[in-house]
Amino acid sequence: MKSIQLNQKPDTIDLLKFLRPDEFPQQELFNEAGRVRKKYVGNKVYFRGLIEFSNVCSKDCYYCGIRKSNKNIARYNLSDEEILVAAVYACEQRYASIVLQSGELMNKMFIKRIDNLLKKIHRKTNGTLHITLSLGEQSKKTYRQWFESGAHRYLLRIETANRKLYSQIHPTDALHDFKVRMRALESLRELGYQTGTGVMIGLPFQTYDDLANDLLFMKDFGIDMVGMGPYIEHNDTPMYKYRSLLWTEQERLFATLRMIALLRIFMPDINIAATTALQSLDKMGREKALMAGANVIMPNITPGKYRDNYRLYNTKPCTDERADDSTECLSARIRMTGNSIGYGEWGDSKYYTRRRIKKT
Repeated sequence: MKSIQLNQKPDTIDLLKFLRPDEFPQQELFNEAGRVRKKYVGNKVYFRGLIEFSNVCSKDCYYCGIRKSNKNIARYNLSDEEILVAAVYACEQRYASIVLQSGELMNKMFIKRIDNLLKKIHRKTNGTLHITLSLGEQSKKTYRQWFESGAHRYLLRIETANRKLYSQIHPTDALHDFKVRMRALESLRELGYQTGTGVMIGLPFQTYDDLANDLLFMKDFGIDMVGMGPYIEHNDTPMYKYRSLLWTEQERLFATLRMIALLRIFMPDINIAATTALQSLDKMGREKALMAGANVIMPNITPGKYRDNYRLYNTKPCTDERADDSTECLSARIRMTGNSIGYGEWGDSKYYTRRRIKKT
């Protein structure tokens, strides 16, 4: 049996021998990641109730199904009351955490609405819910305002740490600037958020070197939580024309699982999500991610009539499930992996806690 030895400060070459298919027995890699996860964060899986409250977006990213230029989807925007109902449901189910996600908007009305929503949710649930925001790039002033109103975590995916590849999957303008994305991540960390990011795996033009460097980027930045998943094409996007360049679904699936496992091994106490996109490629994709080192799952609690219109990619799963069905099914499947569910627990990133204590 090959031993799994990563340098304390791994480089691209160290990671490539584990990332490339057929160079290392991947089950051994997953087993080691599971051992590390159990040692550092335990066998609990934490739920984050996902509320996709709007698919209105000002961005035009080439890979995304809700991009501004896509005229083939019905736009929607949940009312505050609908969002509050979903938040209360999460509270009643003892999720302890929710994620508010939408298309990216930066206007004053949107900023004020989120500020008010944060306060309403905390009042309605007596401050029992931790709230994660995933609302894209904003000014540092806006991030501070939302933090002071009760946002605890923020997820802002870098998508890729390769600037050239970043420019290939986004328009070249001020709204899609890699430097702006980096400044936003830095602002979030400076303000005290549990800061999350993530990448897409298996993009056209992407290489295993890129993926290794993505892992090094997250390590060097000192990220607190990660949500990364396979790239899945959407037929109403400019990237769709490059589908012939894609790795197979199995290649994207297992590359994602190897990324999760490696990140767990050399960032042992961060939070890592088993993303929904994995389930699009394999019915047991999220469960396989848990076995490979992930410890967070985000059940979709968006009202069912809206889910099909928050379609970032083709074949998005669970769009026709009720929240109760999704929760019951997930609970059973998580227990099948030998894990328990941290009901009523915030499940904060231990890396974040350690980082903040060290800072003070």
